[in-house]
Amino acid sequence: MQGAIRAGKGLLYRLRGMIHFCIIYHRAKLRMSSYQPPLTISSRMLHLVTDVGDRLARLKMQAEQEHALRLRRINRIRTIQGSLAIEGNTLSEEQITAIIEGKRIIAPPRDIQEALNAIRCYGNLNNWRPMQEEDLLAAHRLLMAGLLPDAGHYRHGGVGVMNGKTVIHMAPPAERVCQLIRQLLLWLKETDLPPLIASCVFHYEFEFIHPFADGNGRMGRLWQTLILSRWEPLFANVPVESLVHDNQSGYYQALNTSNQQSDCAPFVEFMLGMILRALEHSLTPQVTPQVTPQVAELLAILKGEMSREEIQHALQLQDRKSFSERYLRPALNARLIEMTLPEKPNSRLQKYRLTAQGVSLHRRQ
Repeated sequence: MQGAIRAGKGLLYRLRGMIHFCIIYHRAKLRMSSYQPPLTISSRMLHLVTDVGDRLARLKMQAEQEHALRLRRINRIRTIQGSLAIEGNTLSEEQITAIIEGKRIIAPPRDIQEALNAIRCYGNLNNWRPMQEEDLLAAHRLLMAGLLPDAGHYRHGGVGVMNGKTVIHMAPPAERVCQLIRQLLLWLKETDLPPLIASCVFHYEFEFIHPFADGNGRMGRLWQTLILSRWEPLFANVPVESLVHDNQSGYYQALNTSNQQSDCAPFVEFMLGMILRALEHSLTPQVTPQVTPQVAELLAILKGEMSREEIQHALQLQDRKSFSERYLRPALNARLIEMTLPEKPNSRLQKYRLTAQGVSLHRRQ
């Protein structure tokens, strides 16, 4: 226990040092490569970094006291499912669990291949170095194996970042990709920014460059996880991608806003918020083996009778489909919440409230 407390205090000291570096970065020009991502350090970033440090210290202590192996496995599955779902993959956490266990599932072949590749990639994190171009290309080759003819190679044509059918960003010309990626990796190696912020900046710049013909979103999220896990190994199993999926529209809006402002600060703030919430989810006690942290969070905020919109707002979720699939429907199916108008499920007057079982489980959280 004393070791866990010392570890937690050590993290807090490191976070204080991070804030100091942020202030230095904001006030002075760093002597490094000429490649400088556009970033304005904000007070909100500093507050988020502090909050992340607090939750990380608590999670580190929890990991030393609880069944950490089972928690890591659950979070890894959520990470993979969330990152794939953002790109349109239809597999559920249960189906990905079945694939890991070697069971056969009925699903589109491409979705299964994407899941198999992602499972191998996240299992290979310890073997890759975040600043090495050859490892970046090797990761893309593994991630897109059987899905893209030129997996592991930079694109040869123009591409754009899509949100549904809307183009929110046109990437730089293909002939500039190799140079831009090498400059970005050099910046990552030389920057004095704390890893929490540097990983978010890298993620944004990577999506801006969009170096591959496909798989850029998955690669950007994978590489941010790699950068963070090199700083703090716990991040290898913190399901940040799952929270991004829950807030998918906010993710694309943050990218778009940063592009419009020529400043990646909005995206950095968004991702820091997702990291914070992912850590909080990891700290949420499992009410029962069947209840996910998402359902537990819904039970915690449901007061009296609330409409769908009120619940979604209280959870700070923007994606209606994700809210329904990961929060509302599982809670209804488990009979932890109920409709006030069950005979009219689609009524605009519909509200939801805790069942007796839901109240009991919430009290035990």
